[in-house]
Amino acid sequence: MSIAKTLKRWLCAVIVTGGSLAPGARMVSAAPPTTLDAVKARGYINCGVGENSPGFSLVDSSGRWSGIEVEFCSALAAAVFGNKSNVKFRALPTSDRFKALQEGEVDVLLRATSWTLSRDSDLGARFTSVLFYDGQGFLVPRSHAVSSVLELSGASICVLPGGSGERAVAEYFTRTRMRYQLITSQRWEDLVQAYASGGCTVLTGDVSLLAYERSKLSSPAEHALLAEQIGKEPIGPYVRSGDENWFTIVRWTVMALIAGEEMGLTSSNVANMENTSFMDVRRFLGVESNLGQPMGLARDWARQVIGQVGNYSEIFERTFGKGTPLRLERGLNNLWTKGGLMYAAPFR
Repeated sequence: MSIAKTLKRWLCAVIVTGGSLAPGARMVSAAPPTTLDAVKARGYINCGVGENSPGFSLVDSSGRWSGIEVEFCSALAAAVFGNKSNVKFRALPTSDRFKALQEGEVDVLLRATSWTLSRDSDLGARFTSVLFYDGQGFLVPRSHAVSSVLELSGASICVLPGGSGERAVAEYFTRTRMRYQLITSQRWEDLVQAYASGGCTVLTGDVSLLAYERSKLSSPAEHALLAEQIGKEPIGPYVRSGDENWFTIVRWTVMALIAGEEMGLTSSNVANMENTSFMDVRRFLGVESNLGQPMGLARDWARQVIGQVGNYSEIFERTFGKGTPLRLERGLNNLWTKGGLMYAAPFR
């Protein structure tokens, strides 16, 4: 049952009971159902994702889902239910993704959706936390012996016209006083083909997309993703505005994945860490304090997340890492102690 239908039933109940008070009785307003209430009553989380976004969310011919957003939704189910399987995935078109969230068709929206001001302010949605730092990067043949964007002066660059990608290239190359030539096409497939056939020196786009296109080339290892990015696309889960507790649950599930890696907790060792003397780990696992209670979660909710799904490093390596066709370096998605931006707020 969707959140909208649950709310409608609640409103009907309030109207029906509101006119039948006994003399002297006080009317007590019933609290509207929360997302957590609806999710628990339903028995699973509705997770809005894409169906053809390698690394993020992908479904194969047998109906098996994979990707970092799929892993996150499984972690959220582990936090709420103690069972990572209590989740259903709904493939959403880009145009309808926020409508589906607003109308309660999904409880959490991912679908490689980036954090922007207009989405936070205009769409009745709230961004919770960054799950993946994406951004505009550059794919170049290793034969050019280029190791930095600053070495691309004079390059021909394949880019989609008229959008943020083209503007970012123009601004960056103008600011750094480098010469460049744009090769444009309205079809991304044509740009990829032009790059593969030597029609341009560089292909530019979101790093996650470039990694996917590299994986399809005849010799992927002969092409390199440069370390620098000239655009920002912080991607993560959105929830509906107005439900602070659900916002907190989703945000801190992301934090739990990162904190687990910071503390050295993995899916293979977390069950043996309850007797540790480290206080931060004991709080995280629910041994020393019950941080789940204010959110309506079990005492060991964070341990369930790590035990059933793994820490952030584990899910990154399964979805984007060197053992996958995408072969992405951690980069900005590494821990803050290792040169990245991933940072968990304290569990206390």
